[in-house]
Amino acid sequence: MSTRSLNRVTLIGNLTRDPELKYTPQGTSVCTFGLATNREWTDSSGQKQEGAEFHRIVAWGKLGEICSQLLVKGQKAFVEGRLQTRQWKTQDGSDRQITEVVIEEMIALNTPRSSSEGYKPNYTAVEPKAESFGDTQDKQVSQAEEVFSADAKGSSKDVNDEIPF
Repeated sequence: MSTRSLNRVTLIGNLTRDPELKYTPQGTSVCTFGLATNREWTDSSGQKQEGAEFHRIVAWGKLGEICSQLLVKGQKAFVEGRLQTRQWKTQDGSDRQITEVVIEEMIALNTPRSSSEGYKPNYTAVEPKAESFGDTQDKQVSQAEEVFSADAKGSSKDVNDEIPF
């Protein structure tokens, strides 16, 4: 009998670089970007300390395309997914390993201060549960659900106010 476990990562942080969108040979989109999170604590001598963690984020399929369109360096975002470690051999035979967060949900929390564009509404993208990607991660994932929230003034042409039942 196996014991149950949980692999769930939830982060809110700032993008450290613009998202990079690529495609697998089979045509599946994959987007990667960096996300920085920080924390404060008081050490044993009473001094305030600060630290930062840097996370590699991966979004597959429609969610990856959405991330590449909506997110930019410096922007604050919420992401949720699972922790995954990949291992491979380089062309020169050395072993490499990377740990990344494969996300299933993303919410763009703000626009970056450097953005010269107008207001963009808060945006949520959810990737439904998909099959395991396997070692090659080349299987196509399901389409993302898209949910727009109203803009800052409480009105938006993108929001459907009708209740579906």
